[in-house]
Amino acid sequence: MSKDYLNLLGLAYRARKCTLGEELIIRDIQSKKAKLILLANDTGPQTTKKITDKCNFYKVPLLVVDDRETISRAIGKSGRVAIAILDQGFATKITSLLD
Repeated sequence: MSKDYLNLLGLAYRARKCTLGEELIIRDIQSKKAKLILLANDTGPQTTKKITDKCNFYKVPLLVVDDRETISRAIGKSGRVAIAILDQGFATKITSLLD
């Protein structure tokens, strides 16, 4: 897995094109603002199911990435397990870096 996406994730966060927090992410998925969801691979089963089900229902792409510590460090916040990308350009580039 390419680590280049972490730099882009940090840039997207600083550009205010990300949503953090489970309830805010769910809201953005439902309102179709979220273009991509990044989920840490060590997220708990209940949160994973909730976010995965919402993404499947609303047809929002979901990618499982590194552990929570790695993605939290990329955006400068602690304990983040999910991040919603709100900009299509960032979402497309991050997806291409992770494929």
